[in-house]
Amino acid sequence: MTTQTKTQSAPGQGKRRAADVAYDKIETMISKLEIAPGSPVVEAELAELTGLGRTPVREALMRMVSIGLIVQQPRRGLMVSTIDVMDHLDVIATRRVLERLIATTAARRATDAQRKALLACAQKMVKAAQRGNLDEYMEADQALDHVNHAACRNRSAVKAVVPLIVQCRRFWYAYQHEGEIAEGAQAHHAMAEAIASGNETQAADGAQALMDYLEHFARRVIDA
Repeated sequence: MTTQTKTQSAPGQGKRRAADVAYDKIETMISKLEIAPGSPVVEAELAELTGLGRTPVREALMRMVSIGLIVQQPRRGLMVSTIDVMDHLDVIATRRVLERLIATTAARRATDAQRKALLACAQKMVKAAQRGNLDEYMEADQALDHVNHAACRNRSAVKAVVPLIVQCRRFWYAYQHEGEIAEGAQAHHAMAEAIASGNETQAADGAQALMDYLEHFARRVIDA
C-alpha cells in the first residue's frame, strides 16, 4: 500500500525537505507500532509505503540510526530498536530539562505566525482527544513539536530532544491503555498558550506540567 505524500508545511514552518517528510512518515509507523520493535527495516519497502524516493528514505533511516530508534547490526542490516520500560523515567527526566529550555526560548523568540500555529495545533489535540482519536491526537502533537522547535531557534536543544520525543511517542502507543489523552491534550494546550503569550516563566511551568503528566503515565505503566 502506498501512502499519499504530503509536503505541505504547518503554519509557522518553512517548506519541508523530502527527507524530513520521510522521517515523519517512518517515525509515525514506528511510533504506532505498525513496524514493531525488533523488526527488520527494508529501505525499498519503506520507499513504497511512504510514496517517497529511496534517497530521502535512506537519509531518514540514517538519522534514525544516529538517535537510536533504528539499530544497525553487523551482517543483519537495520532493525527497529526495542522499548526499555525501566529506562523510560530517565528519558523523561532528561527531556524535562530540554523542554523547559525550548519552551522559554520559544516564548521569547517565536514569530506571530508561530504563536498562532502553536495554539492551532494544541486546539487540534484537544478536539482529537474529545473524539477519542489517538491518531489525530498524535498527528497534532507532532505538528506542535515542529512549530515549537522552529520557534525556539535552538538547534542544539532540538537535536537533543527529538530522540527523546520519539521514544515517548512510541511508549505511548505501546501502553496507551494506561493513558488519558484528554489530560495530555490539556497539558499541551496550557504550554502552547503560555508560549504564545510570550511569558517565559509560564512557558517553563507549562513544560514542567507536561513532563509531570508523562512521568505519571510512565509510572502507571511500570507499576501495573
